[in-house]
Amino acid sequence: MIRSMTGYGREQLIIDQRDITVEIKSVNHRYYEFNARVPRIYGYLEEKLKSFVKGSIARGKVEVSVSVNNLNGREVNINIDKIMAAGYVDALKMANAELGLKDDITLSSLIRFSDIFNVQKIAEDEEKICNDVRSVAESALKKFVSMRETEGEALKADLLEKIANLERILERVEGAALLTAANYRERLYLKLKEVLEDSDVDDQRILTEAAIFAEKIAIDEETVRLRSHLSQFREFLEADEAIGRKMDFLVQEINREINTIGSKAQDIAITKCVVDMKSEVEKIREQIQNIE
Repeated sequence: MIRSMTGYGREQLIIDQRDITVEIKSVNHRYYEFNARVPRIYGYLEEKLKSFVKGSIARGKVEVSVSVNNLNGREVNINIDKIMAAGYVDALKMANAELGLKDDITLSSLIRFSDIFNVQKIAEDEEKICNDVRSVAESALKKFVSMRETEGEALKADLLEKIANLERILERVEGAALLTAANYRERLYLKLKEVLEDSDVDDQRILTEAAIFAEKIAIDEETVRLRSHLSQFREFLEADEAIGRKMDFLVQEINREINTIGSKAQDIAITKCVVDMKSEVEKIREQIQNIE
C-alpha cells in the first residue's frame, strides 16, 4: 500500500496523574528527517521517539511534539541561596550609601539575580515515563499512518488514471506510426511520377527509399520499452514498501522514451500525441513528489 508523505496524528491520555499529549505531523521531503519538541526536563525522550517513529516512516520531514503535565504537583523544587541573596542586598545598600541613591530595595529587586535560585528536578522514574509516553505515541502514530495510507490510496487512484491515459495515447501513436511509412511511400511515388512525367517510375527504388525512411522513423523499440515502464509503474503502486524514489527514477525513463519518440516523429498526429503524453508525465511527476 502506497503512502503519502503528508500525515497528522494526535493523542492525549492521562496516565498516573500525568496529562500526556503526543502530536506527529509530516510534510514532503526527499529523505527522512526527524525533529522533536519535548520539554527540557524530558529531553531524554527525543532519541527514543526518533527510534520509535523511524520504524514506521521511510521518507518525509517529521515533527513530533510532546507535552507532559503533572496533575498532582510540581515537577521541580525551587530554593533560594539566602547567603548569596544577602550578599546582593549588602552590595546594593553599600552602593546606595556611596552614591546617595534612594533605598528602594525590595524582594522584586532580587528576582533579577537568577543565580540566587537553585532549581532541582524532582526525581522521577524515567523508564516509566518513557513507557507511558510511548503508549500515547503509539496511538498517535496509528492515526498518523492511517492518514498517510488514506491519502496514498487517493494518489494511487489518480496515478492509475494518468497511466491509463498514457496507454491510450500510446495506442494512437502506434496506429499513426503504421500509416506514416505507407503515406510516405505514396507521396514519394506521386512526386517521382510528377518529376519523371511520362517515364515509368522504378517501383524498386520507391520500396528502397520507403524502407530507409521507415527504418529512420521506427519507434517500435521505444513504444515497447514505454509499455514496459508503464507496466512496472503499475506494479510499484501495489508494492508494500516505500517506492517514491523508485517512481521518480522510472518517470525519468518514461519521459526519455517519449522524448525519443518525439525526435523521430515525422507525422503531425504523433507530434500532438507526444505533447499530450509529456503533459500527463508532468502531472505524474508532481504527484509522486507526495509519495513516501
